[in-house]
Order: sequence, then C-alpha cells, then structure tokens
Amino acid sequence: MKKSFLIAGLATAMLASCTQQPEKPQLTLSGLNPQKFQTEVDSVATNLYTLKNKTGMEVCITNFGGRIVSIMVPDKNGTMQDVVLGFDSIADYINIPSDFGASIGRYANRINLGRFELDGTKYQLPQNNFGHCLHGGPKGWQYQVYEANPIDSTTLELTRISPNGDQNFPGNVTAKVTFKLTDDNAIDIKYSATTDKPTIINMTNHSYFNLSGDPSKLATDHILYVNADKYTPVDTTFMTTGKILPVKGTPMDFTTPKAVGQDIDNYDFDQIKNGDGYDHNWVLNTEGDINKLAAKLTSPITGITLEVYTNEPGIQVYSGNFLDGTVKGKKGIVYNKRASVCLETQHYPDSPNKPEWPSVVLNPGETYNSECIFKFGVEK
Repeated sequence: MKKSFLIAGLATAMLASCTQQPEKPQLTLSGLNPQKFQTEVDSVATNLYTLKNKTGMEVCITNFGGRIVSIMVPDKNGTMQDVVLGFDSIADYINIPSDFGASIGRYANRINLGRFELDGTKYQLPQNNFGHCLHGGPKGWQYQVYEANPIDSTTLELTRISPNGDQNFPGNVTAKVTFKLTDDNAIDIKYSATTDKPTIINMTNHSYFNLSGDPSKLATDHILYVNADKYTPVDTTFMTTGKILPVKGTPMDFTTPKAVGQDIDNYDFDQIKNGDGYDHNWVLNTEGDINKLAAKLTSPITGITLEVYTNEPGIQVYSGNFLDGTVKGKKGIVYNKRASVCLETQHYPDSPNKPEWPSVVLNPGETYNSECIFKFGVEK
C-alpha cells in the first residue's frame, strides 16, 4: 500500500515538473528582453543595463559598443515613448553594422584619407568611408565591448582599454564613459581618457532620435534649433573642406527653429546635395559652456523635446540619410531614410589635419574630458 502511494506521488511530481511553464523573462519598460543581450563577444561578456529615475524615465544601455538601446520618456499626454532607434538583441548589433546609440571612439566622424601626422610620425588608419576613416575605423569602439560597472540605479560607468595600434591609432588609451540619469529627465554623459603616448581622441554618442516614438514615421517634421552661426562645409565624399562658412541665408541656418525637412531637399544648394541632406558639423556659439543650449529638437506629434548641452566646440547634425529601408530595428520596425536625427557633440571632423582648429591631441599626463547632456521635456 505504501509502495503504491509512493509511486503515485512520484508520478504526480514528475508530471508537475514536466508541465511547469518556464518563467517569462522580465522585460524592460521599452519591451527589451535582457536575456537577448547576455552573451560573449571576443570572449568578453555583454549585458543590458537599465537606468531609472524617480519620475519613471528609463534608459537601457549595452556595454557592446557602449550603446544606448532605448530611452523611455513621457509625451504631452503622459504616455511613455521610446525615442531612439536600435535593435532588440546583441546578435542584431553584431550582424547588422550600424552606429545606433554607440559610444564612438577613438575618433568620431571622419579623418581625411585616414591619414594624420603627430610629432613627426605619420599614421595611416583604415579607410572605411569614401576613402576616409570614419568613427575610428571598421573595428571602432562601437564594435568592441566596454567593461561595465553599474554604480547605482541611475549611473553606469563603462571602461574601454584600447591598446597601442588599435585600428593603427598610437598609444595605450584608457577611456571611460559615464551615463548618469538625472531626476529632471536628462542623460548626462561624461567621457574621459588618458594615454601613455601622444594620440588623438574625439568621442561622442551616436543616438538616432525619433521623438515621435514611432520610427516608422520620418523625423523630417521635427523642429530643430542649432545655436551656431557657422558650419564646416563638406565635399562630395562628406569630408570637411577646411572652410568655416556662415549659415545665414542658407538651408544650414537653424538659428531660428524650423522643420528638419523644410530645406532638406534643396539640392540646388551644393551642401545639401553633397550631404544628401544634413550630415554636417556646426560651429557652436556656446564657447564650451555646458550651461548654454547647443541644440533643441522637438516632435510636433508628441510634444517631446530634446535639449543638448555640451562643452564641445561642434555638433554634427545627421538626418539619417543612409538609412534605406533594408534594416529592421526594435519590434521589427523598418528604418527608412530620414527616420531619425542624430546630434553628435564633438570636435570638428578631420581636426588632426587642420591645426588652426581646436586640437584633438592627447598627451601623456593629460586627461581628455568631454560632456554631453541630453535633456528631455514636453511642450504641450
């Protein structure tokens, strides 16, 4: 009798274990599954880190490329919207080359023909964009894994140790990126770096913003203000010419806020034609003052605003011209041409070859410091 009860009990337990459903993964507010970010790249662990503030804003970051994956902020109706483009998994970030949300290094933007000279030594970098070196080369930091150190629920510190010769850049460089989510709905990004040999450095964040919360819609309706009276024009290979020109009277003038798309198809203006829209560096009037507004972007649909503050001398406005509808991002949404606006704080492109421009040289004993604040709000 006891034996039959025992067998029946074991059978019941086995049946229960077989029919028990696996636990559902805890998704982020933006709908991301952290498990899809847990793997190894080049034998280094990757993960998804979630920052939250007291007002309910959420920022998700992966240490693969130091990328902002999602930003959840409230719109004019109080509905939370994800306002950046990106992917649902590390696999997509690896298999689909992009700069979505990345912490770019060593050198953001372009270096002419991938060449520069420093202290009498000539360096040849990889040429991965119309013959130039773009965003540190094909294996720039956006494709490498940062060491992650979560400080608290609102702060994440990422560290990248870049060896001498990384993409042919000189010097062993230790770089840090610290993301701080503040209670006034701002992401304060601080960059720092040191080196043991003279080198060049120019870091930025490459988030693709669509403040409508729906990246299937174009961002050309967004209203843009840029606090800059001048910009650096480019040639047909997107390389800066070395000139600094006034924006007044041209499609490059955003000193009075206007829709991104207002003049974006004015191909009679050579700079719009050369950039296939906007893909230019603006010379900021802020003179490195982090407290002065550098740029502001507003969605007329959601009322969500993005203010940009920086201690950098320039900002690259890129209107997503290379998006071509072949890439599917988060939630399977197709990213079409001009589905976003990038606002990349920076030193000017090709500064190593233009000594009259603010220097990007970092020497031993010095510390590179750069800061960018993305502050979100609402206009009703």
